Amino acid sequence: MEAMLFAAGLGSRLRPLTNDRPKALVKVAGRTLLEHNIAALENAGATHIVINVHHFADMMKQTISNINCKAKLTISDESEMLLDTGGGIKHASQYFTSNKPIVVANVDILSNINLQKMYAQHTENKTIATLAVRNRNSSRMLLFNSNNELKGWQNNKTGEVKYTSNDRDLKQLAFSGIHIISPEIFNYFPTENIFSIIDFYLKLAQTERIVGYQHQQDYWFDAGSPAKIEEAEKFLLTL
Repeated sequence: MEAMLFAAGLGSRLRPLTNDRPKALVKVAGRTLLEHNIAALENAGATHIVINVHHFADMMKQTISNINCKAKLTISDESEMLLDTGGGIKHASQYFTSNKPIVVANVDILSNINLQKMYAQHTENKTIATLAVRNRNSSRMLLFNSNNELKGWQNNKTGEVKYTSNDRDLKQLAFSGIHIISPEIFNYFPTENIFSIIDFYLKLAQTERIVGYQHQQDYWFDAGSPAKIEEAEKFLLTL
C-alpha cells in the first residue's frame, strides 16, 4: 500500500503552536501529528508514504530524514509554492510506482478508522475515489445518493449548492479528510497545478463513480486548533 500525507499547510488555526514549527510537528499525547499518522498508515500496511512540505520545509525535511520506521518516506517538495490539495496530489503523483490505490490523509486528522477495510471496499467497488465521511456538524457538506455515490456539495452557512447530477434526494455527510484514489485518476487531473481536490471530485463525479465510506463508529478528531488538540489529547491519554 502506498499513501500520501498532506503536511504542507500553514497551520494558521493552530497558532501560536505553529509560530515556530509546522502543524505536522505539533505534539498530541507525546507524539507529533506526523508520527501519529505515519504509525496509523504503517499499521494499515503502508510501505511507502509520500509527505508534502511547505511551511517550515527545512525543519520538516530534517525531521523526516531522522524518523525511524519501516515504511519508505518520500518528500514531495512544495517549498516554492503551496499547491492546494488537488495540486499537492498531482505534484506527488510522480513518486507513486505500484499502480495500486493510494491512501491520502491530512496530517492534522487523528482517527482509528479501519483503513484496511476502507481500502478493501475501494478495491471491491472499483471506484476511482472513496471518501471517508461521517455524520457530524460542519458548514460544508458532501451530498450522496442512496448508493453512497457523490452527487454534490453544500455550504450550510451560505446556502450555496453544487450538484453533479439531477438527483436531489440526497443525504449530507461531512468529509473526514481521508480518501483513497485509484491511480487512473491522474489521467483526469486539470492542466493547472494549483486546485482543490474537492472541487476536482465534484467535476469528476459527473462522469465517474466516487463513493463515500461512512465510519461513524470510529473516533475522529480534526486537530486543527489548540482547543481541538487539547480535546484529542485528553481522549488519547485515556486509551
